[in-house]
Amino acid sequence: MSAQNSAGIQTLLDAEREAQKIVQKAREYRTKRVRDAKAEAQKEIEEYRKEKDEEFKKFQSEHSSGNKKAEEDAGKDAVSKVEDIKEAGSKSGDKIVQDLLRVVMEVKPEVPDRVAAPPAA
Repeated sequence: MSAQNSAGIQTLLDAEREAQKIVQKAREYRTKRVRDAKAEAQKEIEEYRKEKDEEFKKFQSEHSSGNKKAEEDAGKDAVSKVEDIKEAGSKSGDKIVQDLLRVVMEVKPEVPDRVAAPPAA
């Protein structure tokens, strides 16, 4: 009986070793699949990111050209206004300076209405 028990135990040990090998292979397969899935997901993420970057650059180039035109128009308008102001200054600048000097030099003291007149003595 002990030989039979020994043979039965040996068979069980062999079956257990075989089961451990199967489990180990399954773990390795699962680990490999997880690694492959991560790599594939990363690749898809990169492709999606590139696609969205291209869309953004296209959108940006379409809409920034309008801004550049508006900036150029505003710059031209500002330059023309500055020229108008300079022209007006050169035409009537001497008269304005003369008027300012006349007002400063010709002092006409007046008593404000708020100040009461001194009592008659």
